[in-house]
Amino acid sequence: MNIILLGPPGAGKGTQARKLVEDRNMIQLSTGDMLREARSSGTEMGKKVAEVMDSGKLVTDEIVIGLIREKLEGDHGGGFIFDGFPRTLAQADALEALLAHMGETLDAVIELRVRDEALVARIVGRSTCGSCGEVYHDETKPIPADGKCTVCGGTEFKRRADDNEDSLKTRLMEYYKQTSPLLGYYHAKGKLKRVDGLAEMNVVEASIKAILDA
Repeated sequence: MNIILLGPPGAGKGTQARKLVEDRNMIQLSTGDMLREARSSGTEMGKKVAEVMDSGKLVTDEIVIGLIREKLEGDHGGGFIFDGFPRTLAQADALEALLAHMGETLDAVIELRVRDEALVARIVGRSTCGSCGEVYHDETKPIPADGKCTVCGGTEFKRRADDNEDSLKTRLMEYYKQTSPLLGYYHAKGKLKRVDGLAEMNVVEASIKAILDA
């Protein structure tokens, strides 16, 4: 089973992707992670990625599709989660063509829907464990009093510099500009499913499970 997770910054895509990896042995394909991995791999594709990134240029769709192709040729696990790709209609077309060429299909596109005001409240005050990525929040899930992550015991926590209201609104506007055409594209193909991203984490998880098991 292959799916795309869509949702604005802070909607919980990473959290839900990790659950799918744990519970269904799916493989998360995050554009950022793939680029960093390729850059340090020493492969021909990796050298190409390093050259583009070191020059300060944007990595082309062709390169990203090439990285995805490499992943599709490897271990399939329980299927793939595309996280952060596609972002444009051209990328969506390219992904569809690649999947067809590889004999794969896209089973669902799951959008985690949120209200902007609630999302701002969720994001401002957010921090993550520097070791495992577990998310904490000053009000709803504060870092434990002993300063240790409840998942891995790590003691270093990070807070994104752009996790403030003004920066978040800018990021949200950019997200909506990019993804609005994608929502229509996948709706027309009958692939788009929507989940309340502001529900409790286990409720969101159950909603995604119901979609995948349908």
